[in-house]
Amino acid sequence: MRINRRAVAAAAVIAVVLPLSACGGSEAGSADASGKVEGEITFQTWNLQANFKDYFNGLIADFEKQHPGTDVKWVDRPAEGYADKISADAAGGTLPDVVNVSPDLVAPLAKAGLALDLDKAAPQYKKEYLPGAWDAHRVPGAAGVYAFPWYLNTGPLFYNKRLLKDAGLDPEKPPTTYGEVFDAGLKMARQSKGKVAALANVPTIEDFGRYGVPLMNEEGTAFSFNDPKGVELLTRYKELYDAKALDPQALTATPESSGHKFLTESVAMNPGSALDLANFKKQAPSLYENIGITDQITSTGKANMYVMGVMVNAQSKRKPAAVAFAHFVTDATRQMEFAKKVAIFPSTAGSLDDPYFTEEDGTDETRVRVAAAKSLKTAVNYTPVLFSEQMKTELRNAVARALQGKQSPAEALDNAVKACDRLLRQS
Repeated sequence: MRINRRAVAAAAVIAVVLPLSACGGSEAGSADASGKVEGEITFQTWNLQANFKDYFNGLIADFEKQHPGTDVKWVDRPAEGYADKISADAAGGTLPDVVNVSPDLVAPLAKAGLALDLDKAAPQYKKEYLPGAWDAHRVPGAAGVYAFPWYLNTGPLFYNKRLLKDAGLDPEKPPTTYGEVFDAGLKMARQSKGKVAALANVPTIEDFGRYGVPLMNEEGTAFSFNDPKGVELLTRYKELYDAKALDPQALTATPESSGHKFLTESVAMNPGSALDLANFKKQAPSLYENIGITDQITSTGKANMYVMGVMVNAQSKRKPAAVAFAHFVTDATRQMEFAKKVAIFPSTAGSLDDPYFTEEDGTDETRVRVAAAKSLKTAVNYTPVLFSEQMKTELRNAVARALQGKQSPAEALDNAVKACDRLLRQS
């Protein structure tokens, strides 16, 4: 599963269907997970059974062997409608004991008292995980962490060396900050007379974060990406758009369409992961010959981290077993095993120092893996856990209005923040 697509329905759906009062508010469910590890629990994952059936069946068998008297029932749900399924289970009191979640999905469950606070129930495990990963499921306005961090992902920036060289840029010294990307993009557009764009995507909330924009107040009660630095970022993107250094179809682009633009060499730079290299080699040999690989663009010095988690139902009747199993799934041994089966990264402390993530063998695939693993040690999940799909749409629409000249960048972001704050109050 490509974690960086994040193409799952919004946590806001859960928030709408599941009123906080329906589950007794944030105090519902005891945080006490002490006691004997025994009994039957249900473990729900998200679009994993098709490719990893043997891995999870083996993992469950190992856990049951280590803990006689336990019985783990594995349920896998398709990505389509996953949030709706969680919402229905939460509202109906049938939420599984252990649930695969992303930070945005766990937030409304935590507010409703359905996600176990691990800072209280299992603080002894905190030291086993990367600090940024452990904090990824921390919800502003609510004390605690509400899921064990599981696998992580991040990716480099791919660039077309030939297109940079044609524009008079040094292909061995690609841009590393947003400012350098903007300057390079304008030069490429001038040299190609608007035929080659630097980027094919409009800025997302992650871009604002990586640019150094404060996204939200510490209390989690209001957004702040309309501050002067946010306006500055959107103003620079407007310059790119006007100069055709931002692909004209960027306003309606999807990850797939942006990738196609890069494949056909009409866009010079595109974010991706190690999984993309084989695709380049197969579908665009001429591009592959000229592919450049550099670090993710950031003006903060910290890359963006995508993270998946494993949540324990705060109302589980088998809480000791549920916590023990959630920890077992996400411990260092199991995460390393899983990371070697698919292009993801473990969230456990020390795992990224394994030779698998530090030693190159001369292949591009290993080069990407090593570079990504290094960046993950200090990476941040920039997307606020309270930033729902509806909010993403509000921001995207505001960006479009600014790029098209219908509103100034400042006015567009002010309106987006107002809309997002309104949605936040409704959740």
